Amino acid sequence: MFTQFFGHYLLERKVITQDQLLHALAEQSNTRIKLGTLAIHAGLMTANEVEHVIIMQTHKDQRFGEIAIEKGYLTKEQVHSLLERQSPEYLVLGQILVDQNLLTPSQFEQLLSEYQSDNEFYELDLLDEQRDKVLHLIHTFCDLNYIPEQEMISDYLMLLFNNLIRFIGDDFTPLSIIKLNEYPTTLASCQEITGSFSLETIIDGNSESLIQFASRYARDSFREFDELTEASIDEFMNLHNGLFLVNVSNAKGIELDLLPPVKHNDELINTGSNSYVLPIMYPFGTINIVLSILSAE
Repeated sequence: MFTQFFGHYLLERKVITQDQLLHALAEQSNTRIKLGTLAIHAGLMTANEVEHVIIMQTHKDQRFGEIAIEKGYLTKEQVHSLLERQSPEYLVLGQILVDQNLLTPSQFEQLLSEYQSDNEFYELDLLDEQRDKVLHLIHTFCDLNYIPEQEMISDYLMLLFNNLIRFIGDDFTPLSIIKLNEYPTTLASCQEITGSFSLETIIDGNSESLIQFASRYARDSFREFDELTEASIDEFMNLHNGLFLVNVSNAKGIELDLLPPVKHNDELINTGSNSYVLPIMYPFGTINIVLSILSAE
């Protein structure tokens, strides 16, 4: 997750443009090898076992390696060995930017040092990151200081970023969160969380971006925005919001409910005074995540 926010940091510093970052992220997505692929290549897991772990991740908010250890597919030592074979994402991104002559090696080193210092990071290791460091990133780059129910929204966003990495891809950059009172939808899937904490959630974008988003989630190749595409987006929303409800129940003892997804296409929605849009920039386009806090007791 450090790479995603490091990209935001570079944009805020005006070191690179959005287009340059998108090209670098696209190259990065073709460079990094996932843990499951490394395990298969090393003969430590079968394809079916990797698939099983991925399916388990749709029900449990855990990393691939953690589940693989729990299921007995890998030992802690094997996971550690495999992780050492992965290039840290922020280094891959930096190397791509240097290779494309967008940064010099010394500029990258300086920017990374400043980013690390500004955010109080001393070990930039995604797979060993601590919860408070991730929350610090979210508060720093999403500016949640003025948002009601900061703790719940922070938990929601942390899970969202993790699920985007797990199920869509890590080649994204979150842009600055924007407060709004109304939102003009394009092709929006909306779902409401109800209870003592009520939140309306929206995933929206143009047809091309949503087709690619749905294709990545379903691990299929959709060619048009149709019922299958919509169902895939709804499934991701159900999965993410469902995991959020499980986490809230386990951690806080708060029971919330989830309503079925509904569609709002080409509509101007009055989202209320506590509503925010978070653009998520992928190489294939931008997906907007809209959060409307309906009540906070």
